[in-house]
Amino acid sequence: MSRPKVMTRAVIVGHKSILKQTIEALYDTNLFHIEDFVEDESGFKIDKPFENAEDVSKKLVKIRSIANYLGIASNEPVVQKSDTVLRELDSKLDELDRGISEKTELIIQLENELKDLDSQKKELLPFLSINLDFDYFRGYESIKVFAGTIKGSLEESQISSITKAFELYVDPQSKSIVLFVAKTDADRVYELIQSLGFRELRVPERGGVPSETLRLIEQKEAEVGKKIESTKAGIDSMKSKYADFILASDEVLSIESEKAELPLKIATSANAFIIDGWTPSEDYDTVVSAVNSATAGKAYISKLEIEEEEEERVPVEYNNSAVVAPMQEIMDLYSRPKYTELDPSSVLLITFPLMYGLILGDIGYALILGILALAIKKAVKSEAVQPLMNILIYCQISTFIFGIIYGEFLGFSLASLHTAHGVVPGLIPGWETVTLFTGLSGEHVTFPVHRTHMIMTMIGATVTVGLLHLNLGFLLGFSNIARHHGFMHGLLEKGSWIIIEIGVLIAAVGILGGNSILTYVGAAVFVIAVLMLLKGEGIQGVVELPSLMGNALSYSRIIAVGLSSIYIASTVNDIAFEMIWSDHSQIGFLAIAAIIVFILGHGLNTVLSIIAPGLHALRLQYVEFFGKFYSGGGIVYNPFGYIRKYTEE
Repeated sequence: MSRPKVMTRAVIVGHKSILKQTIEALYDTNLFHIEDFVEDESGFKIDKPFENAEDVSKKLVKIRSIANYLGIASNEPVVQKSDTVLRELDSKLDELDRGISEKTELIIQLENELKDLDSQKKELLPFLSINLDFDYFRGYESIKVFAGTIKGSLEESQISSITKAFELYVDPQSKSIVLFVAKTDADRVYELIQSLGFRELRVPERGGVPSETLRLIEQKEAEVGKKIESTKAGIDSMKSKYADFILASDEVLSIESEKAELPLKIATSANAFIIDGWTPSEDYDTVVSAVNSATAGKAYISKLEIEEEEEERVPVEYNNSAVVAPMQEIMDLYSRPKYTELDPSSVLLITFPLMYGLILGDIGYALILGILALAIKKAVKSEAVQPLMNILIYCQISTFIFGIIYGEFLGFSLASLHTAHGVVPGLIPGWETVTLFTGLSGEHVTFPVHRTHMIMTMIGATVTVGLLHLNLGFLLGFSNIARHHGFMHGLLEKGSWIIIEIGVLIAAVGILGGNSILTYVGAAVFVIAVLMLLKGEGIQGVVELPSLMGNALSYSRIIAVGLSSIYIASTVNDIAFEMIWSDHSQIGFLAIAAIIVFILGHGLNTVLSIIAPGLHALRLQYVEFFGKFYSGGGIVYNPFGYIRKYTEE
């Protein structure tokens, strides 16, 4: 069990002529959490950002816009000198911006050309079968040309009944027609084709035969398509060439931007500045040394006492070992502890994998998920993924141990079990189940523990585990309160809950054992503890008393969720092996299907084995356990600075 790092509040005061040097020093140490200044009647004001802020901000926006357009992602860092990056920044940024703009505009132009060619092609298609030169469609004084589509069928005899001077071209498939008639007969012919659903088509302006024109258009489309691909390849080439520069520039500009905009967070006057903030006490001397070195001792740094009312806004930095550190992800997912609270990360290192393993408890799934977590951890170096994989590994260690205790492997029992209906063989020949003692409802408690044959005993065991877990929470709460408000406060607020349970236990033993004295003693302890609780937490504590039983019973989900996993695995095994040995004597032709069912079934159960045990184990921590001692809501320690990844000084 650890507490957050002890913090020191420090104030840095100096002349504005050394402000930049002070900021540089604080940034380089990356140890000082700066408090935002709120203007008051002191005369100090929030200052303007440095002169370069606007220029840096514009470049940062531009470089991030380019990175987003090119799809630049974090990769294996190639470290560059920051002064080299800054020196080449303007020229390379202009070159990059110009190159991308030219290529982007060219791609847009070519894509528009493709759209235009596509439109031309669509105009041609209705005339493709007719294949008349488009020059024939226009330029007549006495001839009218109808070009379009009809819904019905048009026969020459229908037109010849109106006029003998005509020329008709029809494409039966597309229902396209081209009809040449004398203008004197045009109105009556139009009435005829109108009755057949005539819809006029636009005749392309260009001349030429449709089939030849189509060939030229498709040839042009291919050429334009190649140009687009070539231009995109040029952009990909720029991405490869400038990726490291973009990542390094983004980092350098982000750093410069943060420094340039710091005056917006601190107090300044015409000649002086004040920077108020926090640093871990163990790093205070480092901060002082860095600032003094940068300013030649011209800045004045002093510690301030932390008043009790200020403790709520002290930033919190964890103080855990590397083994415990992954559990901080679970803490931050809920809420970071306050500065005055215990940090339960080290407790979670035990209790979270314990609950997870109690639920899943299967050697097979532990091996699958453990190997999967190790593979992901090796392949993905992300800082967000690594802690999660470590937590998953912790959980699989616990699952493996409970898999031995339960004697389970992918839903199979490893040890033989003698029941009233005969012997159920185990997966390991010669491993016999041993009966240890009689549990609840006359069930035999055995090793390995066959959960499906001792459900009532397992419910009792998980509720007992829950009571122990809850009382650990009360003890932590007692420690928290006693540290800040004294032993008696801790005893009344949290210790009273434990005494209540002791009273109930004594009374229960007295009733079950027929010992009236013990019963009265237990009742007296219970009443006294309730009065202590009333004194410590008020009527609210007494009202919440029945919830203790609900919290304890909530732990029975451990056996409920665990059984569901066993039954899914067993069902998959039964189906798969039934398919393989359909006649119980030899391997049938369904063997391949059975193997697929086996793999898919256990694959699905493996996914569920991450989700269900994980969520329920998490719920027991957050709702039942934390509810007894933890409030959270601490401010995250966010030091002014940057951990460089792509550049170095």
